[in-house]
Amino acid sequence: MHKSLSQLIDQGRGVEPADLVLKGGRVFDLISGELVETDVAICGDTIVGVFGSYRGAREIDVSGQVLVPGFIDTHLHVESSLVTPHEFDRCVGPRGVTTAICDPHEIANVCGLEGIRYFLDCAAQVLIDLRVQLSSCVPSTHMETSGARLEAADLVGFRDHPKVIGLAEFMNFPGVLMKDPGCLAKLQAFRGRHIDGHAPLLRGNDLNGYLAAGIRTEHEATTAEEGLEKLRKGMRVLIREGSVSKDMHALAPLLTEKHAPYLCLCTDDRNPLDIAEHGHLDYMIRTLIALGCPALAVYRAASLSAAEAFGLKDRGLIAPGKRADITVIDSLEGCHASRVFAGGVELTPAAFAGRAVTEPVARHSVKAGQVTAEDFRTGGNRVETPVIGILPGKIITQHLVFDIPPVDGDKRPDLARDLVKIAVIERHGVNGNRATGFVQGFGLQRGAIASTVCHDHHNIVVVGADYADMALAANRLGQIEGGFVVVEGGRVLAELALPVAGLMSLLPFEAVHGRLVALRAAAKSLGVVLEEPFLQLAFLALPVIPHLKITDHGLVDVDRFEVIP
Repeated sequence: MHKSLSQLIDQGRGVEPADLVLKGGRVFDLISGELVETDVAICGDTIVGVFGSYRGAREIDVSGQVLVPGFIDTHLHVESSLVTPHEFDRCVGPRGVTTAICDPHEIANVCGLEGIRYFLDCAAQVLIDLRVQLSSCVPSTHMETSGARLEAADLVGFRDHPKVIGLAEFMNFPGVLMKDPGCLAKLQAFRGRHIDGHAPLLRGNDLNGYLAAGIRTEHEATTAEEGLEKLRKGMRVLIREGSVSKDMHALAPLLTEKHAPYLCLCTDDRNPLDIAEHGHLDYMIRTLIALGCPALAVYRAASLSAAEAFGLKDRGLIAPGKRADITVIDSLEGCHASRVFAGGVELTPAAFAGRAVTEPVARHSVKAGQVTAEDFRTGGNRVETPVIGILPGKIITQHLVFDIPPVDGDKRPDLARDLVKIAVIERHGVNGNRATGFVQGFGLQRGAIASTVCHDHHNIVVVGADYADMALAANRLGQIEGGFVVVEGGRVLAELALPVAGLMSLLPFEAVHGRLVALRAAAKSLGVVLEEPFLQLAFLALPVIPHLKITDHGLVDVDRFEVIP
């Protein structure tokens, strides 16, 4: 929809009719903070006229409504929406998201460059502007087994792709600080370009060293104090509200008109259950305003500040020369979208139906051998036992210690103390590793739940009170090409197949939402008390988030950055 410069100029001047005019609405001016009644003229994919009256070849009446720049989600993993990029497009676009900056490191950990190519191909077909950061940590550390490994030489060939912004979240911050050669090679290859960060709880001089490596943005601040230190040191802070990681309330005090130019919004990992029941960035905007953040600050963070932070100079304002990304909403406080335009295209069912579609990749990726109940026994003579402690709403965990005496050579679940068994089973067909441990916080009283969404290596993770049910759940995942399973008493209660890399469904997002409702109910019937048990389970295996995690290598002391002997 690119038009000639002559057409842009003439339509902006009003000497010829604009391709499209939105008439009668009020534009929220992110420079002055005023709501101004004006026409908005669009030529092709570009805004050419505001603060005036225009004629259009096509005119749409938006009287009584507010026009704001399309929302920019500054960091997310499409795979965590459990649907393909095309279904993600159809899911979040009508809620006002017109740009999404994704890191495909979930699929990259399963199938490497094939997964990144799949995302880049999809990005050329979807209606929103899907930008791809190149996955920097595949695998995230040396303490896990992934299906692929990406080095600097693998990534540089994509560096100048038009959909690529730069290097995705650099999770291995200990590797940066210890000057690991592989880490330094990637940082050097993208030096001077955008490098996204990931450094939970990193403070003081270690934070300075991390930032000195050229890292510019980050979404892992969990307190206002941590966020302010990162802001003061020049880092753009992305306020996150996902399905598990919920930092919005803690960081809301930072979102003032003074700080807004350096703050952005992101969802990181948000599934169709939360999107359907609460919303996406629209939910964050509504909630932040309800918490007392100034509307101007919130809408700047959702668009203009995000565009500036990631070098997207062609968007973020409803102004001449900017990309025609416009969300039409009921009110600033309500933020319910009635129409959304992405690059001048209205996001309608007909527009979505007209897209080309790329064939999915990484089918039949679950290659784990069959397991039995005996595989979930935990040996050892030491009574003192490390236990992963869940903190609801956070991916940070506690490193707890309980006395769990072995009985007949096995440390058994202790339901009275909410100590249930957790296991990770390598599923990429690399080495067949298996590891077991204990976790507290699920509230599980019987049965088992299992998943192939297991950050970031995406092996099989299963938690349970009964070994036979754990084995059934893990084996069932192999039969359905990955996904989520809830089992009790030798019977599958609910499941969702995720056959694309064991991460994404081939179903419409509405159907995925329905399956997730059934899975949540099944998990609660086993006694689970967590609002989002499946994503919470997935993050128990991510060894770059403090404090105690588990991978197929064993329990990982993240603070020491080592596998516990």
